[in-house]
Amino acid sequence: MKNFMLFFLFITCYLSCNPYQTGKSPDVETLKLYVRASDAYTQGRFTEVIEILQKQNNFAPALILRAKAEYFLNHLEEAERTCRRIIKIRPSSLEAYLYLSRILRDKGDTAGAVKVTEALLADNPQDIRALRLASELAKDSGKYDEALIYLDRAAEFSAESALVLLDRARLRWVSGKTDEALEDIYRARALLPWDTPLNRSILNLERTIKEVMQ
Repeated sequence: MKNFMLFFLFITCYLSCNPYQTGKSPDVETLKLYVRASDAYTQGRFTEVIEILQKQNNFAPALILRAKAEYFLNHLEEAERTCRRIIKIRPSSLEAYLYLSRILRDKGDTAGAVKVTEALLADNPQDIRALRLASELAKDSGKYDEALIYLDRAAEFSAESALVLLDRARLRWVSGKTDEALEDIYRARALLPWDTPLNRSILNLERTIKEVMQ
Protein backbone atom coordinates (compact mmCIF):
# COMPACT_ATOMS: atom_id res chain seq x y z
CA MET A 1 0.00 0.00 0.00
CA LYS A 2 2.85 2.38 0.84
CA ASN A 3 4.54 1.78 -2.53
CA PHE A 4 1.18 2.22 -4.26
CA MET A 5 0.63 5.61 -2.62
CA LEU A 6 4.18 6.78 -3.37
CA PHE A 7 3.78 5.83 -7.02
CA PHE A 8 0.40 7.53 -7.12
CA LEU A 9 1.87 10.75 -5.70
CA PHE A 10 4.76 10.57 -8.17
CA ILE A 11 2.43 10.15 -11.14
CA THR A 12 0.23 13.02 -9.94
CA CYS A 13 3.23 15.33 -9.57
CA TYR A 14 4.74 14.26 -12.89
CA LEU A 15 1.57 14.82 -14.86
CA SER A 16 0.88 18.18 -13.26
CA CYS A 17 4.40 19.36 -14.15
CA ASN A 18 4.83 17.61 -17.50
CA PRO A 19 5.05 20.25 -20.27
CA TYR A 20 3.99 17.67 -22.88
CA GLN A 21 0.72 16.87 -21.18
CA THR A 22 -2.15 18.12 -23.32
CA GLY A 23 -5.81 18.69 -22.57
CA LYS A 24 -7.41 18.58 -19.14
CA SER A 25 -5.49 17.02 -16.29
CA PRO A 26 -6.81 13.56 -15.37
CA ASP A 27 -9.08 13.27 -12.36
CA VAL A 28 -8.15 11.28 -9.28
CA GLU A 29 -10.14 8.23 -10.32
CA THR A 30 -8.35 8.08 -13.67
CA LEU A 31 -4.99 8.27 -11.93
CA LYS A 32 -5.99 5.48 -9.54
CA LEU A 33 -6.96 3.27 -12.46
CA TYR A 34 -3.71 4.08 -14.21
CA VAL A 35 -1.64 3.15 -11.16
CA ARG A 36 -3.57 -0.12 -10.76
CA ALA A 37 -3.06 -0.92 -14.43
CA SER A 38 0.66 -0.07 -14.21
CA ASP A 39 1.07 -2.49 -11.34
CA ALA A 40 -0.73 -5.22 -13.29
CA TYR A 41 1.37 -4.49 -16.39
CA THR A 42 4.69 -4.83 -14.53
CA GLN A 43 3.53 -8.27 -13.37
CA GLY A 44 2.56 -9.34 -16.89
CA ARG A 45 -1.19 -9.41 -16.24
CA PHE A 46 -2.06 -7.90 -19.61
CA THR A 47 -5.70 -9.01 -19.70
CA GLU A 48 -6.25 -7.26 -16.38
CA VAL A 49 -4.63 -4.10 -17.74
CA ILE A 50 -7.12 -4.02 -20.61
CA GLU A 51 -10.04 -4.64 -18.28
CA ILE A 52 -8.98 -1.83 -15.95
CA LEU A 53 -8.50 0.66 -18.77
CA GLN A 54 -11.23 -0.46 -21.17
CA LYS A 55 -13.28 2.71 -20.70
CA GLN A 56 -10.31 5.05 -20.84
CA ASN A 57 -10.22 7.01 -24.08
CA ASN A 58 -8.55 10.35 -23.43
CA PHE A 59 -5.63 9.92 -21.03
CA ALA A 60 -2.60 9.21 -23.24
CA PRO A 61 -0.39 7.40 -20.67
CA ALA A 62 -3.23 5.00 -19.88
CA LEU A 63 -3.92 4.44 -23.57
CA ILE A 64 -0.26 3.64 -24.19
CA LEU A 65 -0.35 1.09 -21.41
CA ARG A 66 -3.49 -0.47 -22.86
CA ALA A 67 -2.06 -0.54 -26.39
CA LYS A 68 1.06 -2.34 -25.18
CA ALA A 69 -1.03 -4.88 -23.26
CA GLU A 70 -3.18 -5.46 -26.36
CA TYR A 71 -0.08 -5.87 -28.48
CA PHE A 72 1.53 -8.43 -26.18
CA LEU A 73 -1.72 -10.39 -26.14
CA ASN A 74 -1.61 -10.32 -29.96
CA HIS A 75 -4.84 -8.31 -30.16
CA LEU A 76 -3.41 -6.42 -33.10
CA GLU A 77 -6.57 -4.75 -34.39
CA GLU A 78 -7.42 -3.36 -30.95
CA ALA A 79 -3.81 -2.31 -30.37
CA GLU A 80 -3.72 -0.48 -33.70
CA ARG A 81 -6.93 1.42 -32.92
CA THR A 82 -5.59 2.39 -29.51
CA CYS A 83 -2.29 3.60 -30.96
CA ARG A 84 -4.05 5.70 -33.58
CA ARG A 85 -6.24 7.17 -30.84
CA ILE A 86 -3.11 8.13 -28.88
CA ILE A 87 -1.54 9.77 -31.93
CA LYS A 88 -4.75 11.71 -32.52
CA ILE A 89 -4.78 13.21 -29.01
CA ARG A 90 -0.99 13.40 -28.63
CA PRO A 91 0.85 13.52 -31.98
CA SER A 92 4.22 13.73 -30.20
CA SER A 93 3.91 10.27 -28.62
CA LEU A 94 7.06 8.37 -29.59
CA GLU A 95 5.82 5.20 -27.88
CA ALA A 96 2.58 5.17 -29.88
CA TYR A 97 4.41 5.45 -33.20
CA LEU A 98 6.87 2.71 -32.23
CA TYR A 99 4.13 0.26 -31.35
CA LEU A 100 2.01 1.22 -34.34
CA SER A 101 4.91 0.39 -36.62
CA ARG A 102 5.46 -2.94 -34.86
CA ILE A 103 1.76 -3.73 -35.12
CA LEU A 104 1.66 -2.99 -38.85
CA ARG A 105 4.77 -5.11 -39.36
CA ASP A 106 3.18 -8.03 -37.51
CA LYS A 107 0.04 -7.65 -39.62
CA GLY A 108 2.13 -7.94 -42.77
CA ASP A 109 1.77 -4.28 -43.75
CA THR A 110 5.46 -3.66 -44.30
CA ALA A 111 4.90 -0.53 -46.39
CA GLY A 112 2.74 0.98 -43.66
CA ALA A 113 5.28 0.08 -40.99
CA VAL A 114 8.10 1.65 -43.01
CA LYS A 115 6.08 4.83 -43.52
CA VAL A 116 5.38 5.18 -39.80
CA THR A 117 9.01 4.46 -38.90
CA GLU A 118 10.33 6.98 -41.41
CA ALA A 119 8.03 9.63 -39.93
CA LEU A 120 9.24 8.66 -36.48
CA LEU A 121 12.90 8.97 -37.45
CA ALA A 122 12.28 12.32 -39.14
CA ASP A 123 11.40 13.74 -35.71
CA ASN A 124 13.62 11.45 -33.62
CA PRO A 125 16.73 10.67 -35.69
CA GLN A 126 18.76 9.62 -32.66
CA ASP A 127 16.24 7.25 -31.08
CA ILE A 128 17.93 3.86 -30.87
CA ARG A 129 14.64 1.93 -30.67
CA ALA A 130 13.40 3.55 -33.87
CA LEU A 131 16.72 2.89 -35.62
CA ARG A 132 16.61 -0.79 -34.61
CA LEU A 133 13.06 -1.05 -35.87
CA ALA A 134 14.03 0.58 -39.17
CA SER A 135 16.89 -1.90 -39.45
CA GLU A 136 14.54 -4.84 -38.85
CA LEU A 137 12.14 -3.56 -41.51
CA ALA A 138 14.97 -3.11 -44.01
CA LYS A 139 16.17 -6.64 -43.25
CA ASP A 140 12.63 -7.98 -43.77
CA SER A 141 12.79 -6.55 -47.30
CA GLY A 142 16.21 -8.03 -47.98
CA LYS A 143 17.91 -4.62 -47.81
CA TYR A 144 20.83 -5.77 -45.67
CA ASP A 145 23.12 -2.84 -46.49
CA GLU A 146 20.43 -0.41 -45.45
CA ALA A 147 19.74 -2.44 -42.30
CA LEU A 148 23.42 -2.23 -41.38
CA ILE A 149 23.45 1.55 -41.90
CA TYR A 150 20.62 1.94 -39.39
CA LEU A 151 22.46 -0.24 -36.88
CA ASP A 152 25.66 1.75 -37.42
CA ARG A 153 23.74 4.91 -36.56
CA ALA A 154 22.22 3.27 -33.49
CA ALA A 155 25.68 2.16 -32.34
CA GLU A 156 27.02 5.68 -32.84
CA PHE A 157 24.28 7.23 -30.73
CA SER A 158 24.71 4.62 -28.01
CA ALA A 159 27.88 6.51 -27.08
CA GLU A 160 25.63 9.17 -25.53
CA SER A 161 24.17 6.55 -23.20
CA ALA A 162 27.69 5.46 -22.28
CA LEU A 163 28.57 9.05 -21.40
CA VAL A 164 25.56 9.29 -19.10
CA LEU A 165 26.61 6.12 -17.30
CA LEU A 166 30.22 7.31 -17.07
CA ASP A 167 29.16 10.63 -15.54
CA ARG A 168 26.97 8.81 -13.00
CA ALA A 169 29.80 6.39 -12.20
CA ARG A 170 32.08 9.32 -11.32
CA LEU A 171 29.43 10.88 -9.07
CA ARG A 172 28.70 7.58 -7.38
CA TRP A 173 32.40 6.99 -6.76
CA VAL A 174 32.85 10.45 -5.24
CA SER A 175 29.81 9.74 -3.06
CA GLY A 176 31.39 6.54 -1.79
CA LYS A 177 29.09 4.22 -3.74
CA THR A 178 31.89 2.14 -5.20
CA ASP A 179 29.88 -0.95 -6.15
CA GLU A 180 27.25 1.13 -7.94
CA ALA A 181 30.00 3.10 -9.73
CA LEU A 182 31.59 -0.10 -11.02
CA GLU A 183 28.20 -1.36 -12.16
CA ASP A 184 27.72 1.79 -14.25
CA ILE A 185 31.23 1.39 -15.66
CA TYR A 186 30.55 -2.20 -16.76
CA ARG A 187 27.29 -1.14 -18.41
CA ALA A 188 28.98 1.81 -20.15
CA ARG A 189 31.77 -0.40 -21.44
CA ALA A 190 29.23 -2.89 -22.82
CA LEU A 191 27.77 -0.10 -24.94
CA LEU A 192 31.17 0.52 -26.56
CA PRO A 193 32.58 -2.73 -27.87
CA TRP A 194 35.11 -1.01 -30.07
CA ASP A 195 38.31 0.83 -29.08
CA THR A 196 37.50 4.54 -28.77
CA PRO A 197 38.89 7.37 -26.60
CA LEU A 198 35.71 7.13 -24.51
CA ASN A 199 36.31 3.44 -23.94
CA ARG A 200 39.78 4.23 -22.66
CA SER A 201 38.33 6.80 -20.28
CA ILE A 202 35.97 4.16 -18.92
CA LEU A 203 38.82 1.69 -18.43
CA ASN A 204 40.96 4.34 -16.70
CA LEU A 205 38.18 5.17 -14.24
CA GLU A 206 37.60 1.46 -13.55
CA ARG A 207 41.33 0.96 -12.92
CA THR A 208 41.48 3.96 -10.57
CA ILE A 209 38.50 2.80 -8.53
CA LYS A 210 39.84 -0.74 -8.18
CA GLU A 211 43.27 0.54 -7.14
CA VAL A 212 41.69 2.61 -4.37
CA MET A 213 39.66 -0.42 -3.23
CA GLN A 214 42.82 -2.54 -2.76
